[in-house]
Amino acid sequence: MSLPVRIWLEIAHHGAFRIGGWAFVRENAGAVSGAAGGARRIDLEGAALRAMATAVASLPPAEAVQLHTSSSAVLAIPGRLSAAEAGTEPPTEHLALWAQVATALRRPGLVVIPASAAPGTPSAFATAWADLAYERAKTKGEFAAPIPKGNLAKAGV
Repeated sequence: MSLPVRIWLEIAHHGAFRIGGWAFVRENAGAVSGAAGGARRIDLEGAALRAMATAVASLPPAEAVQLHTSSSAVLAIPGRLSAAEAGTEPPTEHLALWAQVATALRRPGLVVIPASAAPGTPSAFATAWADLAYERAKTKGEFAAPIPKGNLAKAGV
């Protein structure tokens, strides 16, 4: 049995200015990769959905995935999706992102795990990159880019 893919995902968002940044670090069979991105004119839910959809997008559907995050917005997504499927709280915005995330959450073996962004952890590394992406989104607008391999060596994975 192979080890699950581990992903540490964090977001940074400013509600008043509607700017968001996200970053993730992925460990898959010993290989570490990651990406960061951001956008202007995005609410917290949209930033969390975009981050989660991007973090699991390129993985094969049969892979077991552990998604670690300290973000309450990301941790709320599975419950919000359950409520939407039950018909109690259907989403009215970000419908395409909700569809992507719903597909990702239906994959067998995906588990969302609360994490701590303690110093030296992959969550802290992802938080720092999410903050950097947030700052870049202020001036550049929407973007996504891989985190350089040299930086990923310091991710704490």
